[in-house]
Amino acid sequence: MDTPIDQVIHDPAFGDFGRLIFPVDSSYYSGDTLGSLQLTWYSNIDPNKTVDIVNYLKDQAEAGNTVFYDIYTEEEKAEDPEKEDTGLFFFRGEPGSRFAVCNAGGGFAYVGAMQDSFPHALELSRMGYNAFALIYRPGAQTACEDLARAITFIFDHAEELQVSTDCYSLWGGSAGGRMAAWLGSYGPAAFGGADLPRPGAVIMQYTGHSDYTENDPPTFACVGESDGIASWRTMQQRMDALASLGIPTEFHHYPGLRHGFGLGTGTAAEGWINQAAAFWEAQM
Repeated sequence: MDTPIDQVIHDPAFGDFGRLIFPVDSSYYSGDTLGSLQLTWYSNIDPNKTVDIVNYLKDQAEAGNTVFYDIYTEEEKAEDPEKEDTGLFFFRGEPGSRFAVCNAGGGFAYVGAMQDSFPHALELSRMGYNAFALIYRPGAQTACEDLARAITFIFDHAEELQVSTDCYSLWGGSAGGRMAAWLGSYGPAAFGGADLPRPGAVIMQYTGHSDYTENDPPTFACVGESDGIASWRTMQQRMDALASLGIPTEFHHYPGLRHGFGLGTGTAAEGWINQAAAFWEAQM
C-alpha cells in the first residue's frame, strides 16, 4: 500500500502501458500511493484490491504473459493520436472459456479502471472466465467505438487469446454501464465494429441509462439507494420495461450505498458479482 503510484506507472514490467493503469488525466485522481488512491465520483475504494490488481498484472507480465493489447494499429494511432490512450488489459481465465469485457465509468471524462473494471475482471478471471478491461477515449461516441473495436479485436484473435466467443458478456459501471447497454442494444457494427453477435448478457452498475430496444440482451443491474448520480428508481423503470418485453432481468438496489461502489467489499452489495456471474451463466 505504501508503493508510490508513480513507481507503478514506470515499472519496467509494464513498459509503455503502465501509464494506462491509472487515469491518463491525473486531475481525476488523488493520493500518491496505492493505499491512498481516490478517484473522482467513486466511493468504497478498497486499497487491498488496488494492491492485488497491481501485483497480479506485474506477476503476469514478469512471467512473460501479455497483459495489455493494442486495439488500434500504429497507423491508426498516428492518424488519431487520442487512440494512443486505448487498449485492453487481459485477465486470464481458463483456456477456451468465455470472455467478458469490463468498462469503467468516469463520466466519459476519464476511465476509472482501478475501481470499476480491473477489480471485476480480476474476480471473473479467478472464476475461470477470460476477462478484459477496456481503456477507451473519453466521450460517449468514441468510447462506444473503442468498445466495438475491442470486441472485434477479441473475435479476430480468439484463437491466439484462447477464448470462446460464444455468449460473451459486457460489464460496466456508470458511463461504462451505458457503453455496455448501447453495444448490447445495437451491436458492435452500429459503432464501427464488425458485424458480430450482440452479447449474451449485459451487466450494469449505477447508471441512469434509460434507452432500450425490444432486442436487448438479458440484463443484470445493481445500484445503491443513496446514489446521488444514478437513481435506483430510474434503473428499476428500465429493468421493468425490459422484463415486460420478456427479456430476462435481475435487479438489486442496496440501502445506504453511494455511487461507484465497485465490488462493494464490506458493504450491503458484497457478493453481487457472484450473482451477476450466475445470471450470465444462466444465459449460456
